[in-house]
Amino acid sequence: MAGSLESAHQRISLTGFAVAGDPISNGLIQSFAKPGGRLTGVCYLTVDLTPKRLEILNEILPKLRKVVAFYNPKNPISTEAAKLGRDAAQQMKIQFIERPVTSVDELRSVLQKLKPGETDAYFYVSDAMIMDNVQTIIHTTLEKKLPTMFTEQSLVAAGGLASYGQNFHEVGRISAKYVKKVLTGTRPQELPVEQPREYELVINLKTAKQIGVTIPQSVIYQADKVIR
Repeated sequence: MAGSLESAHQRISLTGFAVAGDPISNGLIQSFAKPGGRLTGVCYLTVDLTPKRLEILNEILPKLRKVVAFYNPKNPISTEAAKLGRDAAQQMKIQFIERPVTSVDELRSVLQKLKPGETDAYFYVSDAMIMDNVQTIIHTTLEKKLPTMFTEQSLVAAGGLASYGQNFHEVGRISAKYVKKVLTGTRPQELPVEQPREYELVINLKTAKQIGVTIPQSVIYQADKVIR
C-alpha cells in the first residue's frame, strides 16, 4: 500500500501544475486542448489582467495621472507585464513611471526615495522578486499615503488598497480535481489544461481611510469583497 501511495504522489509531482502565464510559451505543453508529454494542469492569468487592473485603479482614483511600477528588467514575465501596463496607460492618458530594480537593496532605495507628488499610486507589475518583498512595499506606501493596486486579495488584507485577479479558491478546486483524476489513473495527455474564469475585485476601506482616499460607491458596488 505504501508503495502504491508513493507511486501516486510521484505521478502528481511529474504531471500536475498550477501556473501563472502561458504554459505554451514556457515550453510546458504543446496546446491547451492537447498538452502532450507528461504535463497538464491549471493555468491562471496574472500578466494578461494588467490593463484591466489599471482601468479599475483609474475608476478608484478619478484624478489618476501618474502610477509607478517596480520590476526586474531581467524577468521576461515582468517586462511583458510592464509593456501591457505602459500601453494601457498611454491609452488612458496616464503616465506610467517605470522603476527597474535588480536587487532587494535597489527596491528599498527606490521606495524610500519616492517623493510626495511624484506619483498618484503604486501599480504592481507581476514579478517574483517584488512579490517576495511586497510587505515592504505595503508598509512604505502606507507611510507615504500612496494608493496601491495588486493582483491578490491576500495583499489587500495585508494593507494594500485594492486588488483584481484570479479567485484562488477556484484555482485550488480545479487543481484538486486534476489530482483526483491523476490518482485514479487518468493520463495527463488526456486532460486539457484548464483556465479558471472567476476574477475578483477586493477593496480595503480601512487602508483607504488611513491614506485619505475616498473610494467611489460605484467601485464598492462592483467589489467581490470589501474589507471594512
